[in-house]
Amino acid sequence: MSDNHKTASAGFSHETVETNNFLMIVLILLVIAVGGLVEIVPLFFQKSTTEPVKGVQPYSALQLMGRDVYLREGCYNCHSQMIRPFRAETLRYGHYSVAGEFVYDHPFQWGSKRTGPDLHRVGGKYSDEWHRIHLTNPRDLVPESNMPAYPWLEKSVIDPTDVAPRMKALRTVGVPYTDEQIAASAADVQGKTEMDALVAYLQVMGRALK
Repeated sequence: MSDNHKTASAGFSHETVETNNFLMIVLILLVIAVGGLVEIVPLFFQKSTTEPVKGVQPYSALQLMGRDVYLREGCYNCHSQMIRPFRAETLRYGHYSVAGEFVYDHPFQWGSKRTGPDLHRVGGKYSDEWHRIHLTNPRDLVPESNMPAYPWLEKSVIDPTDVAPRMKALRTVGVPYTDEQIAASAADVQGKTEMDALVAYLQVMGRALK
């Protein structure tokens, strides 16, 4: 082995890395970046993560506004929308969640926090009236519930001019809203309350995949 090679090897030894904080930080970041790219980049090209499952449609104008109410009121702080592929989960909630169900969600609401039950397959499980009562005063239906009440949603009317800008923004990130849907969005929510919108959103959750 040449003297130059011996010198280069000695200059980049474990001891050098371990005693040079800046070099160690750079190398750690490099390893994390490469690992992240290897894990994440392939997902952008897999059909299972980029194409909707059969039956999944973009949210209607009313459902979209309901989703915004859901986010604004912090419902995701207590409820997840991810059913894990475990027997205990699927027996209670139904088919486990798949990425193709959420291609039109920006951002998606997967999560593990469950102060309350998972809501991914709640759509169609209860009537609209049940949801209205539950949102107005949860303890009327579930006495042990610690969920807060949201009675003001019944009195808060949606501003029809808010919908089109939201749909246009979502179209720029791939949600296939048509010009006709955007043009009709104001009329679709005219006179509707935030309670109507939130119930509409809850009723569509997880209904595409059985």
